[in-house]
Amino acid sequence: MRHGNNKRKFGRVRKVRKALVNSLALNLIVRGKIRTTEPKAKELRPFIEKLVTSAKNGDASTRRLIISKLSNRRPEIKKLFEVIAPKYADRKGGYTRVLKLGARKSDGAKMAIIEFV
Repeated sequence: MRHGNNKRKFGRVRKVRKALVNSLALNLIVRGKIRTTEPKAKELRPFIEKLVTSAKNGDASTRRLIISKLSNRRPEIKKLFEVIAPKYADRKGGYTRVLKLGARKSDGAKMAIIEFV
């Protein structure tokens, strides 16, 4: 039974699933908007929102914690702290938006765009 298990598995083992969400988060930070499948976008949303909320604090320990979560990608982390987090300084939450698109032509997967508000 799946009671209380609210994470999607995407048919992957834990470390590959973690790498997938990490990669999506890094791409979202760099580009500001990405097109992906709807379940992946919905899974990415809480992950990236927690990162932005932490980055708003901006101290050294928070920076180290985010560096460990985003696998030591310094330019993206710098952008998160210096560009994205100050932009949402007065906002309590809801930094991202998921826009649903139609189905993908090849396999019929539901597509979505996730972007910063």
